[in-house]
Amino acid sequence: MFHVKLPGHDAIARQADEHLVTHRVNLPRRVVERPLRQVTKRLLMALLVLIVTALIVYADHDGYRDSADESVGLLDSFYYATVTLSTTGYGDITPVSDGARLINIFVVTPLRVLFLIILVGTTLEVLTERTREEWRLNRWRSTLRDHTVVVGFGTKGRSAIRTVCATGLKKEQVVVVDPSNKVIDAATAEGYAGVTGDGTRSEVLKRAEVHRARQVIVATQRDDTAVLVTLTARQLNRGAKIVAAVREEENAPLLKQSGADAVITSASAAGRLLGLSVLSPAAGMVMEDLIHQGSGLDIVERPVTKAEVGRGPRELDDLVVSVVRGHRVLGYDDSAVGGLELTDRLITIVRATPGTHVTPDVRRLPSQ
Repeated sequence: MFHVKLPGHDAIARQADEHLVTHRVNLPRRVVERPLRQVTKRLLMALLVLIVTALIVYADHDGYRDSADESVGLLDSFYYATVTLSTTGYGDITPVSDGARLINIFVVTPLRVLFLIILVGTTLEVLTERTREEWRLNRWRSTLRDHTVVVGFGTKGRSAIRTVCATGLKKEQVVVVDPSNKVIDAATAEGYAGVTGDGTRSEVLKRAEVHRARQVIVATQRDDTAVLVTLTARQLNRGAKIVAAVREEENAPLLKQSGADAVITSASAAGRLLGLSVLSPAAGMVMEDLIHQGSGLDIVERPVTKAEVGRGPRELDDLVVSVVRGHRVLGYDDSAVGGLELTDRLITIVRATPGTHVTPDVRRLPSQ
């Protein structure tokens, strides 16, 4: 029987507040400098432009005339550069020679523009930030295809996506959906795109471009939420591979009826691992090793090579656990396997090699 718990008044209030920020898409941000450091850098750049302008004026100080004493010294050059770059222009010091006027046209004027750009750079950045983010978002949507959507970025969701990324999936091809702003901020900090909102709502999943996704990982905290997310995702994308996690084993059939291709029961799996560790600590260590991607032993799926066609699973150098033939998963000792076919896929246990990725398209894995 499927267990459903209705949220209390506080939970409903929290959900209402979360819906106010729904539909928001967060893209990974580039590392930016602190505001104080940015301001300091811009002030130093402005000071450099001022010094360069003053030295240019002083190098040709004979071409300038000061209405006070008709001579232009170093201090007068800095004074003229300051009032000129700031567009104040008192007019007490003026260029009188042709060379000085040409320098003002082709050198000082561009430096004045550069000086103003540096000073108002912070304001311009704020004004253009929204346009830039909108451009990034549109570009992200137009290029996103065959990606992975992860609904729920708790312990299960993080572990699942890190395992998938360890096989070569790029972080740019991952979109995280979660109702918590803090969780989405954590996801974007790790390099994933994030959508803040309730994954049971179709408009939220559409924001994650689930209709163009290749696979969907449902790792919510509640089983009833997982069912609703799976139903919604399957309705939006008939061809995507959906893998869902549930706490209670009795709810697994309902997830499959909702459209999940595979259902992982977290509570019973953890319980079986605990029991196995009690009966045989060594066997428990081996299972724990297989669960952790990239260290010790790894369990991977790969295609059958031409050289292996016609041979039995036990005749191969790799340790074959199962054979995937069509929609059936056959044990290595199943009499129905017979000789391997080119369209078969093998579930094998291999020694993990640090620094390498195991992808489903690999043609040959290191032998044991």
